[in-house]
Amino acid sequence: MNAYWHCFSGIVLREWLRFVLQRTRFLSALVRPLLWLLVFAAGFRAALGIAIIEPYDTYIPYEVYIIPGLACMILLFNGMQGSLSMVYDREMGSMRVLLTSPLPRTFLLCSKLLATSLISLLQVYAFLAIAWVYGVQPPAMGVLIALPALLLVALMLSALGLLLSNAIRQLENFAGVMNFVIFPLFFLSSALYPLWKMRESSEWLYWLCALNPFTHAVELVRFALYERFNPLALAVCIGLTLLFSLLAVLTFNPQHAALRKSN
Repeated sequence: MNAYWHCFSGIVLREWLRFVLQRTRFLSALVRPLLWLLVFAAGFRAALGIAIIEPYDTYIPYEVYIIPGLACMILLFNGMQGSLSMVYDREMGSMRVLLTSPLPRTFLLCSKLLATSLISLLQVYAFLAIAWVYGVQPPAMGVLIALPALLLVALMLSALGLLLSNAIRQLENFAGVMNFVIFPLFFLSSALYPLWKMRESSEWLYWLCALNPFTHAVELVRFALYERFNPLALAVCIGLTLLFSLLAVLTFNPQHAALRKSN
């Protein structure tokens, strides 16, 4: 048991040091959603006034409505950033060194996912604190209740990032894959607009958003922030986390970089 704990704490410490040394990563993770909050939400507030969260039958300011979506945006970008670090580690050979440990590969990769998720949570709560100072204030108890939901979503998106990294052979291809994954996931979701509003606009667009895994992640966090429970979103997020994690472990090959260099 001590060996497992030392290994896990070492992986978490490595990710933490990498995060601390890359200050631009922290700043970019905060600046991006803050710009959406300060600029985008202000424009929509002027145009729409208020937004309704179904099925609460509760009217709230638009900037409060999009807070869960922006928090999940941070988790999404960090999940993809984790996949970049995985590709880099594989290129440099550090992942092959880590996997020489006698501990199971599944444990090592899951530790990597959890370490990335914990770093993501710090950034989310830093964002929520800044938003709170700005005046966008979800219920204080909801911010605490949302912690398990945010952790689950962080694990799901980190597992998705790890799965994608298994298909990326070169660092040069990473930016294209990121854009291809991140923007459809984010914009075809309920992060910025309620699903019922999507349905009023287009039925096929509504179904694309409803089937989007990121939509269920956002709804899980949104319900939790308002001290509500969404069983469908929870079931989808748990199922996808297990599926992405399993596929990521099964398809992981630390020899990809070595094979490419030998060719």
